[in-house]
Amino acid sequence: MPKSIFYCEYKLKKSVSAEDFLSASKKLNDEYISKQKGYIAWEQWNDNDTWVDILAFETMEDVKAFEDYSSANPSELSLNFYSFINMPSCKVRYYSVEQTYGK
Repeated sequence: MPKSIFYCEYKLKKSVSAEDFLSASKKLNDEYISKQKGYIAWEQWNDNDTWVDILAFETMEDVKAFEDYSSANPSELSLNFYSFINMPSCKVRYYSVEQTYGK
């Protein structure tokens, strides 16, 4: 069960293809994010206008270390991923899991 969540809600730029964006996301995940300490999973949700990234990590310290380092040192993969996003639309939050029901 994930212990801590990085939550980011955003919109894509108008000219962006969802297929190209998801390809950039997969590459970023496979080559960078999935290798970070405490990483569990990354889910991307969409309602045709707003996207949500939910990255699960073992601890809040892992989440914050990932975010602090990645923000200060964006990789080429990260910059490519960000190029699809309408950055002013981003809303970032951190959550700790308190209770889980079901599987």
